[in-house]
Amino acid sequence: MAATNDGVDMAEHCTACDRETPHAVRVQIQTESDEPENAAFSREPYRVSECQICGTTTSTRMNNA
Repeated sequence: MAATNDGVDMAEHCTACDRETPHAVRVQIQTESDEPENAAFSREPYRVSECQICGTTTSTRMNNA
């Protein structure tokens, strides 16, 4: 999986810290199928956010087609 990070941190609510904390946010392409013949057709963009205080990571699918 390829991902880029432009080094920009954003403040978001962290459920583990239960407060606004700086987060590193990136877009990552993830394969959703376990079947090798379908893997090329099952890639979807996800928004991945990592709390810079506790390290908790959340991943949210960006398009719900």
